[in-house]
Amino acid sequence: MSDKFMARAIELSIKSVNKGTGPFGAVIIKDKKIISEGFNTVTSANDPTSHAEISAIRDACKNLNNFSLTGCDLYTTCEPCPMCLSAIYWARIDNVYYANTRSDAQKIDFDDSLIYEELRKNIKERKIPMHQIMRDEALKAFEMWDKKKDKVKY
Repeated sequence: MSDKFMARAIELSIKSVNKGTGPFGAVIIKDKKIISEGFNTVTSANDPTSHAEISAIRDACKNLNNFSLTGCDLYTTCEPCPMCLSAIYWARIDNVYYANTRSDAQKIDFDDSLIYEELRKNIKERKIPMHQIMRDEALKAFEMWDKKKDKVKY
């Protein structure tokens, strides 16, 4: 763990505030060096997935030419939201160091509690209705993938 990496993430979060987007910054480290940086650009990019962590993950994967970030650590200025946390697991990041908590974020109107609540609910009880259709037809691609000999597992 290194304060200098968190300090850089905090610098990025301040840069993000000055640009008029959310107060979040993140850096990804490999071999004790910053390999990518990100800050929130949700409103400037009109992209609800453009969180600091997601931006840093995308950049790190591009820089390493690999979808796996095994051997990397993430420094982020806030406890990751459910979307970012999922991406962190998918990317196989080794460690996450965060500064502010989700409670701190909630106090300034970045409230993810609805999503945490929705994840605990049965799919039929969620706020956004989920409708399963054409499963039998869609299973064809799954069956093809299952039989594929040269697939890259992730």
